[in-house]
Amino acid sequence: MSGDSDCTRTSPSAGSPSDNELLPDRPKYVCSLSPDLITKAREELQEKPEWRLRDVQALRDMVCKDYPSLGTCLDDAFLLRFLRARKFDYDRALQLLVNYHTCRRTWPEVFNNLKPSAIKPVLESGFVTVLPHRDPQGRHVVCIRPDRWTPSNYPITENIRAVYLTLEKLIQSEETQVNGIVILADYKGVSLSKASHFGPFVAKKVIGILQDGFPIRIKAVNIINEPRIFKGIFAIIKPFLKEKIANRFFLHGCDLNSLHQNIPPVILPEEYGGTAGKLDISAWNELLLASEEDFLHDFSELVLPCDSSPHDLLVSGDADEKQCDDSLRGMKPQLYYCY
Repeated sequence: MSGDSDCTRTSPSAGSPSDNELLPDRPKYVCSLSPDLITKAREELQEKPEWRLRDVQALRDMVCKDYPSLGTCLDDAFLLRFLRARKFDYDRALQLLVNYHTCRRTWPEVFNNLKPSAIKPVLESGFVTVLPHRDPQGRHVVCIRPDRWTPSNYPITENIRAVYLTLEKLIQSEETQVNGIVILADYKGVSLSKASHFGPFVAKKVIGILQDGFPIRIKAVNIINEPRIFKGIFAIIKPFLKEKIANRFFLHGCDLNSLHQNIPPVILPEEYGGTAGKLDISAWNELLLASEEDFLHDFSELVLPCDSSPHDLLVSGDADEKQCDDSLRGMKPQLYYCY
């Protein structure tokens, strides 16, 4: 397939001069990866620089042919996120892109009015932040602290919005697209009443987004200070996690030495036995809030066309939804038992 990225060639409406004049010029892609990361992307993601634009064009053509009403951004840099997340498998990258939009259109409580200023209270609480230093593999560490959330202040969906925007900001970096991220979740002080807000509906949605609906590589999930109740939650959720993702969960309890085997102390704050000073949430909050206009521009390109509906889009795994619902109905009794 040709590597020609002329937007007029791939637009379903192309054909007349008047139509072509209405199509915006697409930003020219410029690779920001270092030579080492280019090599890593080639080895781990099957990304070949000499074929990169050809691959992007192939995905763009598939979108225009199979999902002409998807309402997605078709810029090279945007589509590359999905190709990298699925190791340049065209079909899997297309499915991920469709799932990405479906998730956004079928959960309005999370995705309506999604911008940094709208989740400022969550950011100020310290529920989610990003550590200032990457790990030795070049991965950002996303720190989540559920104990910082007071349910009476705002619903759990606000926390999910804050995490989602954090991931959106991180994935703008090509370095993160290649290296992926690490999650550090501190469950200190999480009670049964707080855990009950993470019910079957929310659990299924969040798992769906992280596994099949967002173009990011989650390389490890480190859980620390988890109470007994978490083991019950994880035992119920685990069957719905892909084996690769489930194997990347590490439950450390209160053992900081165990945590340090996965995340070196030199990049961890003092709160987790590290040497990087006190945990400071202000730098990440300022960076995210300063990106308001960027998000408004980017999200403005992800608009559901008036002649389309979320049900027109195909999402993998729908056949398992009933099984997931039935299995998760038993969550509450088991949580009480574990607690």
